[in-house]
Amino acid sequence: MEVKRKKFQGVLNILSFNRHFYVIGLLVLCLILIVCAYFEISKILIWVISGAFLYGLVMPLIISAYVYDFSGYYDFKWFKDLNIDEKVATQIVNINAGFDETSFTIKDKFPNSNLQVFDFYNADKHTEPAIIRARKVTNEYPNTIQINTKHIPLNDNSVDVLFLLSAIHEIRKDEEKVQFLKECKRVCKENGKVIVVEHLRDVANFFAFSVGFTHFFSQKTWLKVFKQAVFKNVIEKKFTPFMSIFTIEK
Repeated sequence: MEVKRKKFQGVLNILSFNRHFYVIGLLVLCLILIVCAYFEISKILIWVISGAFLYGLVMPLIISAYVYDFSGYYDFKWFKDLNIDEKVATQIVNINAGFDETSFTIKDKFPNSNLQVFDFYNADKHTEPAIIRARKVTNEYPNTIQINTKHIPLNDNSVDVLFLLSAIHEIRKDEEKVQFLKECKRVCKENGKVIVVEHLRDVANFFAFSVGFTHFFSQKTWLKVFKQAVFKNVIEKKFTPFMSIFTIEK
């Protein structure tokens, strides 16, 4: 059963999970304005500083609303371009990093499939406040299995489609990403596909998230780890200027 999303749920999630950044940002801005007023700094400079801080706080919310609430991302409007035969793809896997907003929708798109959901969240490694808060409100799919990135508990050549939707960037070390992707390759059938959806560390996401874009990885990094994991073919398509969909084949 698909979970119906609330209006502006995407941007509200961003605001809720990252509220510490907004509190700190506003406090720093207030402190700077007090210092500027005390030393009688130029009003133009004060406006420039205020504008820069407000841009950094507000723009991520605007872009998040566009990507997650208005673009059709969670309606899987991008899915029709992946050339996946829903009748043939019967063994589906969705792997998340502790926050799952897609498994119920995937099951709705593949009603006759066997969907297995895995979560590689590691409390010792994934210590960011945002992901900890996200885990408290996630809609966990029934029978979700906790795993580590070294092993996916499935047989070789058993999966038609494996989804990694805004998840694998939480694996910060390239070596661990490669190891995990090799596991994804192992469990996929010969004609199986891994679908990776990620923001990139690029110009568009810099203007969207300012320094926050460093949480993402560049296209060069993704292509490098896909190659090191020995995938045969990689196709990248843009979904909005801010997200890339990589279809990688065994």
